Amino acid sequence: MDKHWLKSYPEGVPHDIQPEQYRSLTQMLEESFKKNAARPFSVCMERWMTYGQLDELSAALGAWLQGQGLEPGARVAIMLPNIPQFAVTMAAVLRAGYTCVNVNPLYTARELEHQLKDSGATAIVILENFAKTLEEVIDKTPIKHVVMASMGDLLGFWYGMWITFAVRHLAKMVPAYKLPLSAGRKVTSFNRAIAEGTSRTLASTPQSLDSVAFLQYTGGTTGLSKGAVLTHRNIVAAILQAEAWFSPALKRIGDVSKTNSIAALPLYHIFALTLSLLAIRWGSHLTLVPNPRDFGKFIDVLKKRPFHMLPAVNTLFNALLQHPQFKTVDFSQLCVSQAGGMAASEGTARQWQKATGCPMVEGWGMSETCAIGTNNPVMTREFSGTIGLPLPSIEIAIKDDDGNSLPIGQPGEICIKGPNVMQGYYNQPAENEKAFTPDGFMRTGDVGIMDERGYSKIVDRKKDMILVSGFNVFPNELENVISLCPGVVECAAIGIPDEKQGEAIKVFVVKNDPSLSEDDLAKYCRQNLTGYKVPKYIEFRDDLPKTNVGKILRRELRVAR
Repeated sequence: MDKHWLKSYPEGVPHDIQPEQYRSLTQMLEESFKKNAARPFSVCMERWMTYGQLDELSAALGAWLQGQGLEPGARVAIMLPNIPQFAVTMAAVLRAGYTCVNVNPLYTARELEHQLKDSGATAIVILENFAKTLEEVIDKTPIKHVVMASMGDLLGFWYGMWITFAVRHLAKMVPAYKLPLSAGRKVTSFNRAIAEGTSRTLASTPQSLDSVAFLQYTGGTTGLSKGAVLTHRNIVAAILQAEAWFSPALKRIGDVSKTNSIAALPLYHIFALTLSLLAIRWGSHLTLVPNPRDFGKFIDVLKKRPFHMLPAVNTLFNALLQHPQFKTVDFSQLCVSQAGGMAASEGTARQWQKATGCPMVEGWGMSETCAIGTNNPVMTREFSGTIGLPLPSIEIAIKDDDGNSLPIGQPGEICIKGPNVMQGYYNQPAENEKAFTPDGFMRTGDVGIMDERGYSKIVDRKKDMILVSGFNVFPNELENVISLCPGVVECAAIGIPDEKQGEAIKVFVVKNDPSLSEDDLAKYCRQNLTGYKVPKYIEFRDDLPKTNVGKILRRELRVAR
């Protein structure tokens, strides 16, 4: 395959990476823990954890898990927000030879039941705030071992006790629950599991790059979520690809181990997860933000100390920009503002660069590709409107429905091949048959165009495309244009049934200018969009439905219209 995009690579970025330098992801983690034992790994609520502590705590919890008699490769669910317990648990599960199943803590009972049953998880580490949800479904799942964490477990004895008390009794964030203990089920507190594991020895388990590391469930915004099977090779490859791509932007720090990365996006999500593992590879530290939706406290965290990497979705960048205290933050050390998870809008990108001096760098990836696919060069000084170039060792092909590669400049489905791409969906042979082309590319469901330089642009998701009088209309294009209208904060476009046109366009808009009217916005659209792309219906709202990551849920807008 002609990788013509390599001619556009920034100087010093390798064309390929070598995951085979490690036997497993576990080896990579353990080498970093030992090498960086005295260095800080994370800070949460101003309480620090070192790599040495992460090493000791994860070894203890891993040994405890092994002591419960879990079978090799057993699936262990992790239902935790961005608190120190997450990294300890993730490392413990991997080091013990098991498979991590990341779970959205905000799942409903129905969603949690599906994921636990589908994955076959027999153990779960969960924050007590979400135990009530588990109570409702646990008898319908294979779960036999529950490790119950409290918010203050790893924040020091006295301070931790105070935080746990405040969460339980002042904020009342822990609904009453009572987990049934039938069929030999056990519930153990997080700290007790650590204490019991300390007296055990973590047994070395045979792992290779082909061993399964994660079952990473897709967002499920279009139906039941599916578990992407990610091997140790997939994850190691994604870490090395991210390292190769982001390192040039961090040269001015001098030593990448001094990088402070903001972990505001939930760590259970593949975007944040991959960048947190990159931090471990570097021996740098994470600033954990348990609740980024409290923007006042989030901004207070940003003001504590210099930070260098800020990964976020477009809606999070936008929300920060709108906060009255945003201008009090010092962005002088910010090297990378990485946008992903959803399309970045030009309007938000312009405002962000003007306010911070650091351009938003847009990338594209999926749970199925360990968040890595394409990215704009990190040293770029302006928003490109594209998703950038394929990262090292990745091939991108634009294909038609029959799997044939299309010429440069012609729209088709973005298909991807590389060492970071999943092995398939867990226990989904029919889905796997549809997911890959005969020549080994994974179909992404995204419609895109690649130019002669190798830069790709997403036109839209196949399933989100609106058909207006026989013309294809892509919501991303509409949303990007409308986001530039003065007074618009964010927007979402959907198609609704229409007797004359087949479908008509409806746009939902959040505004910060009370004087902006439907007529004003319609006039703006007529000035900037071809006639058939102009929305027929405009509805102003106070907010838009989103996933916990911040991705706008068009499906819910279709249901609620």
